[in-house]
Amino acid sequence: MKKSGLNVASELLEENVSVRGGKIAVCCEEDRVTYKELFENVNRFANVLSELNVAPRERVLIVLPDSPTWLYAFLGSIKYGAWPVPVNTMLDEEDYRYMLEDSDARVLVTGKNHKAAKAKSAGFCYKLFSDNGLQSFMNVASPEARSYPTNEEDIAFWLYSSGSTGKPKGTPHRHIDMIHSADNYAGKILKMRESDICFSVSKLFFAYGLGNGLAFPLRYGASVVQLPTPPSPDAVLSTVANCKPTVFFGVPTQYNSILKRPETRDAFKSVRACVSAGEALPPEIFNRWKNLTGLEILDGIGSTEALHIFISNRQGEVRPGTSGRVVSGYEAKIVADDGKEVPPGEPGNLIIRGESITRGYWDRPEENAEKLLPDGWFKTGDVYRQEDGYFIYSGRGDDMLKVGGIWVSPIEIENVLMAHEAVNEAAVVGREVEGLVKPFAYVTLNEGFKDREDRDTGEELLHFVSERLPKFKWLRAVHFVEELPKTATGKIQRFKLRG
Repeated sequence: MKKSGLNVASELLEENVSVRGGKIAVCCEEDRVTYKELFENVNRFANVLSELNVAPRERVLIVLPDSPTWLYAFLGSIKYGAWPVPVNTMLDEEDYRYMLEDSDARVLVTGKNHKAAKAKSAGFCYKLFSDNGLQSFMNVASPEARSYPTNEEDIAFWLYSSGSTGKPKGTPHRHIDMIHSADNYAGKILKMRESDICFSVSKLFFAYGLGNGLAFPLRYGASVVQLPTPPSPDAVLSTVANCKPTVFFGVPTQYNSILKRPETRDAFKSVRACVSAGEALPPEIFNRWKNLTGLEILDGIGSTEALHIFISNRQGEVRPGTSGRVVSGYEAKIVADDGKEVPPGEPGNLIIRGESITRGYWDRPEENAEKLLPDGWFKTGDVYRQEDGYFIYSGRGDDMLKVGGIWVSPIEIENVLMAHEAVNEAAVVGREVEGLVKPFAYVTLNEGFKDREDRDTGEELLHFVSERLPKFKWLRAVHFVEELPKTATGKIQRFKLRG
């Protein structure tokens, strides 16, 4: 139902503060923040922007670790009518300079010694340091603030795409987008409720983490656990054991790492639902996780452009090796290059439609012309096939291999490799051999297998694959590496291995 006069910051906070103001909203290390305190600090940040004479629609670049201050800056900007732009905390100074200028940010919120603080921009930009000055401004600001009059179709915030195929692209989202994804994914897939405690390995500046750690818990009056440090297996397991979340959001790499720790079985006893996104979840990891913890991992696919997951598995209906079925509130089709739907079982381009999908990248007419299709459809760039309503990921369009005139999914070969006891992670790419494309694998090994001769292990893996796949999908060679190149979201960057 369309809602006029919607400001998503107020929508997520006002009922919570009136109904459950004394409830813990945020747990972050030793800090505990109630819904009342969250509401008041969001208002204080909005009033700081007012004191700086920031205008509505001006951008506020946020470069902070997950923390209560992150929430104050993000929601306070939206409530004031400015557009927060949270970005990755692990970039270089040059990346921050690009984002400051591309977004034309009026305010930068970061730490005094962070690389972002040193970035220069052509425009005038206030710098608010979370560890030096911001708190003083907020201490004297009023805990009351009015909501800027916005509607659900107005822009509320930006995210930046990962930039795996070029410079990151500013991706605006509207006030309704966060509500739509929360109502349809958190509400209908996860059955989220007030008693839940959410913990996300993915950080808030990612679309996946933003839903997990902000929109979902606040929409349902739940609590959220924040981890400001990098999510090492030790840090994640300690946080789960101490804070006892009920809903855990991870990525395949993290699940794989945690599985190797003996304390995992007991640490996850409080958890009722596990979610994965960012990269296709190998069936081997799903099976090992379920055997160890008794929990199914609900794998799904989402994107920065769609804000969160739009295809997902459901509890009790999981098909390992698939992304699941379409989430309520979204539509999905698999089409050929000419735009016509392909028959079931055949690979094609995944296109989607739904309320939370961006209306276009900021100032990128060429990319918008390519990605935004007629009638509200969006081209994801992912290749999928469909069986019985379940969507099966084949790879990014530029990762697919054409071997002997037949399309081959690198994911399929990688999943076979992952089933071998020696393999920790695997990535498959295509290379030309005598003018023909052949699949090659890059593999990291589990402890206990690293001291073996590479030649012996390589031959064993080649034989392992040849016993399980048809000949045109056999590997030409296996290369062993210490680690695979990945984006900050955990996606394997196969293009870096093709050279």
